Amino acid sequence: MSEADAQDVIAQWTAHLARDRRRSVHTIRAYGATAKRFVEYLRTAESVINFSAISTQQMRAYLAQRRASGLTNASASRELSALRGFLAFAGGEGAMPRIASPRVKKGVPRPSAPQDIMALAGDMVDYASEPWIAARDWAVLMLLYGAGLRISEALGLTAEILPLGAVAVVTGKRSKTRMVPILPQVKAAVEDYVRLSPFPPQKGEPIFRGARGGPLDAAIIRRAVRAARRRLGQNERVTPHALRHSFASHLLARGADLRSLQELLGHASLSSTQIYTAVDAAHLLDVYRNAHPRG
Repeated sequence: MSEADAQDVIAQWTAHLARDRRRSVHTIRAYGATAKRFVEYLRTAESVINFSAISTQQMRAYLAQRRASGLTNASASRELSALRGFLAFAGGEGAMPRIASPRVKKGVPRPSAPQDIMALAGDMVDYASEPWIAARDWAVLMLLYGAGLRISEALGLTAEILPLGAVAVVTGKRSKTRMVPILPQVKAAVEDYVRLSPFPPQKGEPIFRGARGGPLDAAIIRRAVRAARRRLGQNERVTPHALRHSFASHLLARGADLRSLQELLGHASLSSTQIYTAVDAAHLLDVYRNAHPRG
């Protein structure tokens, strides 16, 4: 197979991921980049590219090259997962040689205290360049912490959700929809932003806008959170996604059951939600160590 043919297979695979598997744009981009790196390796290391006859030695040599460039265990595991899918598509079932994924120690998300989250949001508001941008940033953070949305879900909300009621329909990963309760404080934050925004909501268009009127880029929110976090001296783990973790952890600590939490978060598997039991245990251990006289 020529390199051009191989690139055509990659294009077909990424189209399959989008159309049939409903993978996110970020996943498709990452998986496509992995396949391209692998093809480039085969092109330079082998005389012929044959996706149906990849050997264990070839795969290990490729991974060794990637590890030499600084690939971590977690990244190597993700890369292998992508290649398994790609080779199954390009070379048929069984094309991927049997090779164990590196062991990855699962980290436990650390929730932020509610007062720290409010301080973070308040700092972002104080440093915003315009009142409507301050309202926008506050509303986005309230959706992440107050409704447990992913940042992509919050920024993907369109004018159809307006006016907000007690619940909103949110489109999550793989285009799956779910009903999310909207707290009065979250509703007020979004309505305040819509009122102040110089860009009126348009049907089918995201309600959150950048300074020039285009759809708000998640990188802008991440950058603002990072700046506020540094000004306040907060932990580097405080990110937009960590606010979603805090939402889940605080609900669990107040008695929410895992199944309800799974539905609220839009997790496909209960195992994804179960990490929060470890979060709650870690929080209790912190309380014990800080408060117990013999801790």
